[in-house]
Parts: sequence; C-alpha cells; structure tokens
Amino acid sequence: MNLRLTHIAHLGGIRPLGTKALRGKDLAEFPTIQDAFLTINDGKISDFGPMTQCPEDELERFDCTGRSVLPAFVDSHSHLVYAGTREQEFNLRLKGASYEEIAAAGGGILNSAKKVGETSLDLIVSQSAERLDRLIHHGTGTLEVKSGYGLDAEGEIKLLRAIARLNDKTDATLVPTFLAAHALPIWAKERGWNDEKYTHWMLDELMPTIIEEGLARFLDGFIERDYFRMGTLEALLEASKIYNIPTKLHVNQFYDIGAIPRAVEAGALSVDHLEVMSEDAFKALEGSDTIATLLPSCSYFIGIPYAPARRLIDSGTLVALATDYNPGSSPTGNMQLVMNMACTKMKMTPAEALNAATLNGAAALQLEEHKGSITIGKDADLLITRRIPSIEFIAYDFGTNHIEHTLLGGTFQ
Repeated sequence: MNLRLTHIAHLGGIRPLGTKALRGKDLAEFPTIQDAFLTINDGKISDFGPMTQCPEDELERFDCTGRSVLPAFVDSHSHLVYAGTREQEFNLRLKGASYEEIAAAGGGILNSAKKVGETSLDLIVSQSAERLDRLIHHGTGTLEVKSGYGLDAEGEIKLLRAIARLNDKTDATLVPTFLAAHALPIWAKERGWNDEKYTHWMLDELMPTIIEEGLARFLDGFIERDYFRMGTLEALLEASKIYNIPTKLHVNQFYDIGAIPRAVEAGALSVDHLEVMSEDAFKALEGSDTIATLLPSCSYFIGIPYAPARRLIDSGTLVALATDYNPGSSPTGNMQLVMNMACTKMKMTPAEALNAATLNGAAALQLEEHKGSITIGKDADLLITRRIPSIEFIAYDFGTNHIEHTLLGGTFQ
C-alpha cells in the first residue's frame, strides 16, 4: 500500500538507519517530531518529517490530527500458540498453592502438554489466531512464539507447524523458537531419564526435521534449579553450534544457578526473566551483547519479584520488554500493560519502556534492520493511537487500549 499519514501530533521512535539495540542513556531517549507526516511505499517507510516539508502530490492521505504514530510493538518472548486455558490453576493459587506445587501435582506445563496432545492442529491454529488478532489490535506487529507445550516429538512438531501455519495466515511477523527443554514429562521420568538425557533426546530427535522444514529461528530451554540444570544448558549450546541456530534462554526466574555468565560467554542472543540475580549475573551482562528480556506481567500474575530493571539499565545492560504470554503464568499479550508495569514496578521511564518494547525487542529477534523504529526503509509496521496528549500517556493510563489502528506492512488491520 502507498499512503501518507499527515498531521501526526507526535511521530515517535525515530532512528537513523543502522541503529542497533539501545543501552544506558540512549535507552532513555525516544526521538519525536511534532505535527509530522510519514509516507509509506510498497509496505516500507519511505519518507517522514515535519508537515512544513510534506510533499504536495496526489498520494492518498490519512489524517492523524490529534493522534500519535510510533513503531508497532515487538514482543520478543511469548508462548502464543497453545491449547486450552488454565484458569482452574489460577483458582488453586488463590487458595494458597504455589506455582511449583501446582507443577509437581501434574499441573502447569504438564497440563498444557496434555491439552496439546488432545487437540487437533487445526483447532490449535484457530484458537491461537483469535489470540493473535487481539494482540494486533493492541499494537503488536511482531512476536516471537515458542513451542514447549508438546514435551515429546509429536507434540513439539505439532506446535511448530501450527506457528508456521498461523504465520502464513497473518500480516503480523511471527518468529518461531523451539523450546526444547520446558518441563520433564512423566514418560521421560518413567524411563529413568534425567533432564539432561531428555534434552539430548529431544534435540537429536527433532533438530534435523526443524532445520529441514525451517520451523524455528531460535533454540530455548527453561534453565532452573527444579527444571533443567547446567548440563541441559550445555546441550543447548552445543546444538546451537552444530545447527547454527542462536539461543534465547529462560533463566533466573526462581533461582540463580549460574546460567547467565555461561550464556553470555557462549554468545546467547537473550536471557529472559532475570527476577533473581547474583552479582556474577549482573557483571556478566554489563556491556555485553546479550539482551536481558524482562517479563513484568509474569511477576505480577504469579507473585514473584520483579526483575531489577533499574540496575540493569544503569549498568549498561541491553534491556527488552516482552509479555511472556502463556496460559499459566502470564495470560496476557498486552504490551501497553507490560510497559505500565515496567514503569510502576521496575522504575523504568516511559521512554525506556517504549524503546525496550520496540527497537530492543526487535534486536532480541535479530530484526532490528526491519522492525522497531521509524526509519526509512524499514517495514511500515505502525501504530496510530487514539487522541491522547502524549506518547508517554500510553504507559501512564493503564487498562485502556490506546491504539486506534495498527498497520502491518503499511496495511490497516
């Protein structure tokens, strides 16, 4: 689509071509033009600037008077594709059961895996498409989608193929990740397997098919004291080298077992969660190229500490924000709400939250050359807000969808 947005009250997130992930003081700047225009040609941003420089031609115009325009959100950690829901476990937690206790009793990830096994591929796709539609209308244009609720070869391939099928049906950009180690299934325990042996089996069994069919861009594992330990991390890092597929890792959600220094040393693209941090973990991330992806809605929903965003940012760590959208610990994909939580609970500024939810999220998916900022040549994945007084209002006024239109590849959704 060729289109010119005109009289934009605030055009925010402007960056020169080649800008990488932001850290420190740069993260605190969200460059903006007031009373601006933006031109879209063939799905790309081709021009922008103040209205005083707006070209006078016959290109179709869309009047944005009183509205702000910014890059569509990039959610770099989600589990969007799953089967069924788990509100019964929500009730159990309200009655006093912990996340770990529910998992030990066969709930949690094992519950979702059972539902995946019982649900057809077509139904998983249709359920996930409904969720995705809601996210798009709340401003998300790109999101990583993990497998991990299959827990065996058949279930994991089903989920990855569901992600691929959903990707073919949408203008959004879905980035698939193979979550090879999410929970140890009952059948593996019955065989006497530990977490490391199970992980090796999953990788050996599935990676050739995943590579052949192009089903995943990244590799992931839940590295935690009571789930998968350092031997599993080494197996994932080894597979990353063999198959030339970067790692994005769940770490430090409940305990610090030393995974972050090793992940950074190995060049992991991102380490996600980080609610529990040691001094060694902080020091490993300072100034590194590994992105710390923070998930405040998970902390809110299951009542665990929030990640120490302020210290991470102030020490020069790259920080992104994401939803962790999943049926058990973060049943929301609303990036506007995540930004509000990042500000109120993790002391990020609105500008930091906006950058972490756009350009740094894109960098956490290796898409910073195409997504996440107002840059000539990038995809025209854009948000047009409702009439709001400022861009910062999106993070301030929570509980309301401030997005009036989402454009993906320049097309209204």
